[in-house]
Parts: sequence; C-alpha cells; structure tokens
Amino acid sequence: MRDWIVSETQTAGGGAVAGFDPAAKVAELQAAIEGVIRGKSETVKFALIALLARGHLLIEDVPGIGKTTLANALARALELSFQRIQFTSDLLPSDVLGLSIFNQKTGEFEWKSGPIFSNIVLADEINRATPKTQSALLEAMAEEQVTVEGRSMRLPTPFIVIATQNPSEHHGTYPLPESQLDRFMLRLHIGYPDMNDERQILRDRRSGDPLAAVESVMSQSDVVDLQAMVNEVRVDDALIDYLLEIVNLTRVSDQLELGISPRGTLALFRSAKALALIEGRDYCIADDIKRLVMPCFAHRVILNARSAVVRNRMREAERILHEILQKVSVPI
Repeated sequence: MRDWIVSETQTAGGGAVAGFDPAAKVAELQAAIEGVIRGKSETVKFALIALLARGHLLIEDVPGIGKTTLANALARALELSFQRIQFTSDLLPSDVLGLSIFNQKTGEFEWKSGPIFSNIVLADEINRATPKTQSALLEAMAEEQVTVEGRSMRLPTPFIVIATQNPSEHHGTYPLPESQLDRFMLRLHIGYPDMNDERQILRDRRSGDPLAAVESVMSQSDVVDLQAMVNEVRVDDALIDYLLEIVNLTRVSDQLELGISPRGTLALFRSAKALALIEGRDYCIADDIKRLVMPCFAHRVILNARSAVVRNRMREAERILHEILQKVSVPI
C-alpha cells in the first residue's frame, strides 16, 4: 500500500497538477478554520470530511457553542458562494427555493432563485422551521437539484448544506423526521471548550472578530479536484465486509426499531474514504470506519420502545453502536 504521490495528480477535469498534495491542502484549510474554532480539531476535520465526501452536515448543540461560527469560518476559507438561511416558524419553502415573480413591464413571470442556489448553504436553527419548510431541502440534499413549478434545476457544484439545530427538547423546535436526518452524512457536537481554549477565544476577540481575518485558502476547482480524489481511495474487500457486518447488526439488534439504511452505508463508506485522503493515504484502514460510526450512524438509528424510555436518545443510540462495534472483529 502507498500514500498519495504528490508529484503529479490527475484532476477532475482530466489535467494534471504538479505538486498537489491533498493532505497539505486540507491541513491549510483546517488551520484557517481552527484559528476561529479553538480546541475542536476533530470536529473541524469531520466537517471537512462531509465537504470532500459530497455529503451534508448537521451540527447539534446548545446555543452559543459555535455552530454558526464553524459554518461561517468554513465558508470564508473557501472561494465558494455562500448563503445563510435563518430558519423560523414563518419561513416558507419559496423563501428557500425561490419563486416566479410577475414583471409588469414585460408582462411575463421571471424566476428569482432562492438562497438554496449556492455552493454552501447554512440552514441556521433548521428545527425552528415547520416540517413543510424543512422538506424543501429534501430533493436538494439527495439529488443536488430542486423542482419548482414543474421545472427541475441543477444546483451549483460543489454543494453542501450545513444545518445547525438546538437540542429537540428546547422550546419552539420541530424535530427533524427520519427522512431528513438520513440525508445528513454526519451529525456533530461541538461541546464546551476547556478553560485554556476559552481563554484563547477571549484573547482572540480583544481586537475584533477573528472571523473577519479568515482568508480564502482553497478555490472551487481545488474542492472539486479533492472530491474526485476521494473516489480514487481504495477500500479492501475485508474492510467492506467489516462495514457491512456493523450495518447488519444495527438491522437485527433487539434494541433498535430501525437500523442503518443503504444511504447510511454509503455515507460511512464515502466519509471513510475522505478521512483517508485527509490523512494522506490513498487507502482506507479499519480505524477510518470505526472513527466515523458514531457521527455517521447515531442520528440514523431509531430506538425501539424499550430503549426509547431513556432521557437522552442520542446518547443511548451511541451506547448501542459501541456495543455493536465491540461484537465485530476488526480485519487484520
């Protein structure tokens, strides 16, 4: 097995770029974001995995942790179009997708695109919108297109939805349905910073907002090329069997009402390949899969009636997944 050869790399467009080191390029991007999000290296890395694996990201945590800041820092570090949608109870699907407006001068309807037509879409506090508005994202997240007024329109490439939400028990929230949750490749917690990191956060803000200092370090073509390189990462048959055995145990577990869907299987497969690329390898190892089981699967499984009586369902789902991981032999 070999690591990436960086002297010459084939791009998505078919040309070769001399000296393109994917791990170094992603490390530069990660460093730019971590200049704002202190002490959360693993969280930032997983966010980049979702981007490179052409998935979508759900960040769930209590208010004030830095969910929106992470999305904004990622957008500023990339030369990509960015739109933020503040989800509220009165937000309409047309506010997200767009609509046709009658032009009195021409006597014709003109299409006005909504904020969904961007490379990076921040769906801020997504669970404060009604289910009808939440569902406006379903087609976009699954097929990278939207259908409005009988017209199907492609979305820009690359395309990623970064959604934030407060825990479902908070007042004024509408829990995301299973069909919506299944479209998020990864679900992340940020968590409180430790004292040293929070001290650095305060120091960073002595002279202003550090977000304003984040500069672009990666172009649109760089992102597309890296996404294409993820497809080239090798996964041995033994690792595929390992992944499938984990998935199958979620489907037969007596503690789960619903196991992992094929979409979830593909999400773990693609995200593990992206992690390998980020760490400078053109092949996956078992640890790539193990590290991503929780952020990739915990929001997808549904507890049965007996398991669902616990107060924190997501923590219970993670406990069950830990038990499943311990039952599966790691390939050598």
